[in-house]
Amino acid sequence: VKHPQRVAPINNTPNIQNPSMPPVPGSYPPGAPQPNYGGFSPPPSDHSAAMMMPPPSSQIFAYEASQDIEGHVIITMPPGKKTEHLGIRVQFIGRIDMSVGIHEGKPHYDFVSLAKELSPPGALYQQQTVLPFRFKNMEKELESYRGRNVSVRYMVQFVMERKFVPPLRREHDVWVQLLQQAPSHDEPIKMEVGIEDCLHIEFEYERRHYHLLDTIRGQINFLLVRIKIKYMELAVLRRETSGEGVLAAAGGAGANPPPNQGNSDANNIFTETQTLIKYEIMDGAPVKGVSIPVKLSLAGIPADLTPTYTAVNNRFSVRYFLN
Repeated sequence: VKHPQRVAPINNTPNIQNPSMPPVPGSYPPGAPQPNYGGFSPPPSDHSAAMMMPPPSSQIFAYEASQDIEGHVIITMPPGKKTEHLGIRVQFIGRIDMSVGIHEGKPHYDFVSLAKELSPPGALYQQQTVLPFRFKNMEKELESYRGRNVSVRYMVQFVMERKFVPPLRREHDVWVQLLQQAPSHDEPIKMEVGIEDCLHIEFEYERRHYHLLDTIRGQINFLLVRIKIKYMELAVLRRETSGEGVLAAAGGAGANPPPNQGNSDANNIFTETQTLIKYEIMDGAPVKGVSIPVKLSLAGIPADLTPTYTAVNNRFSVRYFLN
């Protein structure tokens, strides 16, 4: 458990590989036992993690949906001390967290929760106690996600119940990814836009679905040009829609949410659009019949790319657009 084979860096998460990590300031009074996660067993697969990759300030493990989550907790006691407790347990929790950003203060929703008892009520005398845990065949139906106003989190939480005082708690996140096969039939995207009798442009992209490290290829054809054009830009947009009743507010899974941040009075739906990357693909005045090739590597986008999420638990959606 101390020799991880595959980890994925995520922002603002503790380093679970370090068994001697100090407790969160203010969490444990002097002389109290300090629970630390000694580590998680590495996933038994060598699949690379295709996921959000912020700067590697810390590391957590990435698991596929079918893999077990196991590891151990190390409880360290001050020398010569003992601690009585009312039971020690560990919990595996899957949570849709809407308590950040514009939804600050709203409750979270736990879609997975399982507790295992590590120790019955008793006392701890040893300076260091190691308690192994394993969550087998756990249902992990949603992929982990961290957005502006909503996140999908999976965490392992340690709880030591005590008499007359609040329980000791410590939690660490794990990252879950759902690996899927590419669609067997992927239709191309083709669309015409323009200004009547002034400008007609045709967009063509070879397919509609792409994986996170894929390359988007296509072309832009000028069918009619009667106005002066200085340049053309291509942008990748991410649109996050969150709130209770996202599916109904958007008019169904295939409907486009509002283009700008706002809310729906009826359902308190919020939409936020980010421009992940934008670059110039043409400079100069095109004429009728000109075709501009498009080649965009998703792996080269510096922002965090995620899979598309469609009305997850009717609470949020994340969609991507070429503009």
